[in-house]
Amino acid sequence: MAKLATAAGVDQEGIGGKLKSWPQRIKSFYSEVRTETKKVTSPSRKEVQATTAVVIITVFVFGLYFWLVDLAIGSAISRLLTYFTGR
Repeated sequence: MAKLATAAGVDQEGIGGKLKSWPQRIKSFYSEVRTETKKVTSPSRKEVQATTAVVIITVFVFGLYFWLVDLAIGSAISRLLTYFTGR
């Protein structure tokens, strides 16, 4: 029966034990969050400008690429429709 209870997610202490340990688990969680937050660093202005420039250039390059692909596929479909409709 104990294995069945453990497999179902209920430990030997039962629900009461889980409720009693809840405040300690919450305190531990927030302590870990605070510790990890202290490790976070903000990027410098130069880093932000560099990554922003890379993103903007990449967007334009991909936009140009997809425009050319769309143009080629549209032209090919148009030619196929013209060929098969006999116009």
